[in-house]
Amino acid sequence: MVPTPSPPEEDAGLRRFLGVFRYSRRAVELVWSTSRLLAIVLALATLIAGLLPAAAAWVGKLIVDAVVAATETSGGDLGPALRFVAFEALIVATLAAASRVIVTCQSLLRAQLGQRVNEMILEKALTLDLRAFEDAEFYDKLTRARREASSRPLSLVTKTFGLLQNSLALTSYAVLLAGFSLWAVVLLLVAGLPAFLAETKFSGDAFRLFRWRSPETRKQMYLETVLAREDYAKEVKINRLGPLLLERYRAIFEELYAEDRKLTLRRSVWAFGTGLVGTAAFYGAYAWVAASTIRGTLTLGEMTMYLLLIRQGQASVGAILTAIGKMYEDNLYLSNLYEYLEQEREQPLGHATQGTKPGSGLVFDDVSFRYPGAQRNALANVSFELRPGVALALVGENGSGKTTLVKLLARLYQPTGGRIVLDGTNLRDWDETALQQRIGVIFQDFSRYQFLAGENLGAGDVRHFGDEERWRAAARKGLAAPFLEQLPDGYRTQLGKWFKDGQEISGGQWQKVALSRAFIREQADIFILDEPTAAMDAEAEAQVFEHVRNLTADRMTLLISHRFSTVRMADRILVLHDGRIVEDGSHDELMDASGRYAHLFELQAAGYR
Repeated sequence: MVPTPSPPEEDAGLRRFLGVFRYSRRAVELVWSTSRLLAIVLALATLIAGLLPAAAAWVGKLIVDAVVAATETSGGDLGPALRFVAFEALIVATLAAASRVIVTCQSLLRAQLGQRVNEMILEKALTLDLRAFEDAEFYDKLTRARREASSRPLSLVTKTFGLLQNSLALTSYAVLLAGFSLWAVVLLLVAGLPAFLAETKFSGDAFRLFRWRSPETRKQMYLETVLAREDYAKEVKINRLGPLLLERYRAIFEELYAEDRKLTLRRSVWAFGTGLVGTAAFYGAYAWVAASTIRGTLTLGEMTMYLLLIRQGQASVGAILTAIGKMYEDNLYLSNLYEYLEQEREQPLGHATQGTKPGSGLVFDDVSFRYPGAQRNALANVSFELRPGVALALVGENGSGKTTLVKLLARLYQPTGGRIVLDGTNLRDWDETALQQRIGVIFQDFSRYQFLAGENLGAGDVRHFGDEERWRAAARKGLAAPFLEQLPDGYRTQLGKWFKDGQEISGGQWQKVALSRAFIREQADIFILDEPTAAMDAEAEAQVFEHVRNLTADRMTLLISHRFSTVRMADRILVLHDGRIVEDGSHDELMDASGRYAHLFELQAAGYR
């Protein structure tokens, strides 16, 4: 007779349930690679803790029978009973030691493993392309991975060892209990199934709730940042945003809590109901053993042992089934970690360390680019050349594509059309490190690191992060030396207010720090200045740009600024509009053309009249 196949949905459900356990092996490998010694000690202690409870039950039976035998004989010998008591005491002490070793190993592994997983998450972040950090779905993955995954590997391994321990204990209980009846063993196993099935279902529900709430959780985290960070504090206080944002924070919690409450209540009701099934099974077996003892089938010692075996066996069955359910839940959460860690990244594109035509400069050849998910191009058919010794300025309204062009030049993104060529070689064929060492860049939204002042400069070239001589040279080039040297500890002064003794500096000073950071790369021959002096007054900006032009006279300079008084000092100006170059020439040429540049220049100049 051909067996009837399971319904497809049942097969799919079973495959999902079994398939999710594929992360158990990876969790064990992770723990093993974190500390082999602790993993071995934990395994041995688990083995001991699994075998000793049945031995204690068996010795307990010998004690009762020895006591009964001694009382039934006049002048009975107490020696056997006392020896069994001493033996049981030794077993219990050993079991306590094994339990303590397990707890200690778990505690030490928890600290090491939490650090290891967090390092893996951060290491992965370092390998990802910029587009990942501009994608909301990526942040959902990162949030899910960081919130639970650092504790789940150890939890999974702990449950695995616990499963082994309880399986060993249950096997030994079953061997002894089979001497009474095989049906008692079957009853022991079946009574725990309802609780297992209910727990597994609710573990899946909890995981789906966890994934659903990731965006809302990130919103809460962002609101915490806005309400508690110094870089937001001024506007929050002046605009009295605090109560409004706090209320929004509470509303998100209430929405999430409502779902948690419903799941918790349903879980509790089912747990109580399935617990009653287990209780009924235990007392049914209790009555069965008691009746057998009254009929003379069992001795008092055997009755004591079997009752203990049934109670402990039932606890082991419950622990095993709960462990499997929790392992299922841990595997679900670990899928978040490995979904993040296995996120694909673009492989390094090239290995060239110099171009085929050294000194020929930079060429944008019909370059287009569209951001993932965007409806239109951020850049469209952009073509221009930049030769050594030339300063090129980009002009255009916000959103015209200026910063996108800079990201493409720094190879933070790849063009979706056309090509960028440096010294005769396509930018995608350059070795990433060699290319980046040739570029000194200050972004409009440059980072204000809460580091030492000198380290803020050294961040521009990790090879010289702690090189004080390079700090000083870069600070002189970036015009930051005069005020940095006046700080309490000079270049070793802590900047920012996040840490003890931190010193805050002005926005204009921060921009000079960022400019100096770009100059720490002494071999750089491409300088990108994206709104480098927005926090300075017009006179200071003009002085800075003239100083930069003198320092980069034989290099390529790309300048983005909204101040035409500075832009006019560039050798050549490109005017961008809707991602396209609409004008190209020197200041005088563009003014004579009376086009878009001239119009924008006159608008700005009118504000100073």
